[in-house]
Amino acid sequence: MSEITVRRVDFGWFVRPSSETGIGAHRVEPVLGYLIDHPGGRLLVDTGMGIHPEVDRHYRPHRVPLGEALAATGTPIGDIRYVVNCHLHFDHCGGNPELAGRPVFVQRTELTLARTVEWHTLPELVDHSGARYEELDGAAEVLPGVRIVPTPGHTDGHQSVVVTTADGMVIVAGQSHDHATAFTSDALAHRAGIGTPPSWIETLLALDPRRVVFAHDNAVWTP
Repeated sequence: MSEITVRRVDFGWFVRPSSETGIGAHRVEPVLGYLIDHPGGRLLVDTGMGIHPEVDRHYRPHRVPLGEALAATGTPIGDIRYVVNCHLHFDHCGGNPELAGRPVFVQRTELTLARTVEWHTLPELVDHSGARYEELDGAAEVLPGVRIVPTPGHTDGHQSVVVTTADGMVIVAGQSHDHATAFTSDALAHRAGIGTPPSWIETLLALDPRRVVFAHDNAVWTP
């Protein structure tokens, strides 16, 4: 494993109710993680969906367990050395307890929200036995060629992962946007000087990404 690569991990799907979609209808959304193969060890961005009766009633999820999802990529759980959660909602950190002891890179702001705001997430997914957090206050390079960039909006502590690969820059944008079309709209708004796209969109575009991938959309943004 000499080059840095990024691969998708399929954790299943859930049904976002019409009250949350803004389009007056339900929408089925994938739950995707991303496996970064790195000479310094494999890093997993997001770990799937947690389980709770009220969550299941509300979102009707179809889960692919962490071990099964990783096995589909040819990766045993034991090969994961680092974890990044784009944020700590239940559908992004559900497999964290199975990766106890691994460093989990998270914005300090996000961890505070998860610990203090009711229903921000499922508490048992955050302060589980063996949880080990590397708290960040802003951007940080966590491995050579792998940089975390704050992209607040969906939550105040949301973050994206910028990966330098042989084919160019890949940005794992998590839920910075619900889908690639929304990212496109903000990218074009920034270039046109129209509207109020998030301030960090300029930072991401300045990196000249080859592609941008998302947690809840199989579509990929390309310039």
